[in-house]
Amino acid sequence: MEITKDMMIGDILDADSTTAPYFLEMGMHCLGCPSARSESLADACAVHGVDADELVAKLNAHINK
Repeated sequence: MEITKDMMIGDILDADSTTAPYFLEMGMHCLGCPSARSESLADACAVHGVDADELVAKLNAHINK
């Protein structure tokens, strides 16, 4: 699996729940909230002031290790 900025947060969490700490680290503390789960990674990063490319790289490194 490869994570992209266009993916929905919920899809990423459903595919690999061990990615949750990365979202918590960026300030997304309500991962179970329907609006958070249906938000794209790019949109969530924009709202939380996080570099989307950096987070995508971290998530892909985590998933592919």
